Amino acid sequence: MGQVVALDSLLHARQVWRGRAAPLLDSSQPTGWPALDAALPSGGWPEHAMTEILLPVDGVGELQLVLPTLARLTREARSVMLIAPPYLPYVPGWEARGVVMARVDIVQAGERDVLWAAEQCLRSGSCAAVLAWPVHADDRALRRLQVAADTGKALAFVFRDQRHAVQASPAALRLELESEPSLQVRIRKCRGGQPPTGLLPLAAGWS
Repeated sequence: MGQVVALDSLLHARQVWRGRAAPLLDSSQPTGWPALDAALPSGGWPEHAMTEILLPVDGVGELQLVLPTLARLTREARSVMLIAPPYLPYVPGWEARGVVMARVDIVQAGERDVLWAAEQCLRSGSCAAVLAWPVHADDRALRRLQVAADTGKALAFVFRDQRHAVQASPAALRLELESEPSLQVRIRKCRGGQPPTGLLPLAAGWS
């Protein structure tokens, strides 16, 4: 039986390599919600990565969360793609929030094609952000979207039912929305740090 050696002595003698995590760079993609940016380790959306947004039901105001980002990207003449949204965007409302609708395209995909279409758009390198509403998405499919977002240097937003919160996810950022008594968000997972406890209100306005 081998001799038991204290780990401290091995570290002191430099017989064990000790790695250090690379520092997390500040994001160049602010969410537009100051309270949310302050709570995220990078100060904004994880770059070239997938954000999963969990909902109690469609239409609770989830697009309010991303509209500041869509407005900023489209004003920079960058393209945004919506894959199988449950409701068509209300154009005057989006334009009033600063979104340039000429830079927004909508793909009406069948249930089986949502993930494929999202992956192709992300990989293309021509989209700044891709929003998708898959009905079914297993771990393998979500990992493909994460890889595609990194490949295409894009932001991926995947909207899913709240019941999936109990499942593990490869998303770099995982948010859960609550609509009562007002729109609030819980950070369930964030790359580069521990999720803060509690809910963040989104009713205070965005910048």
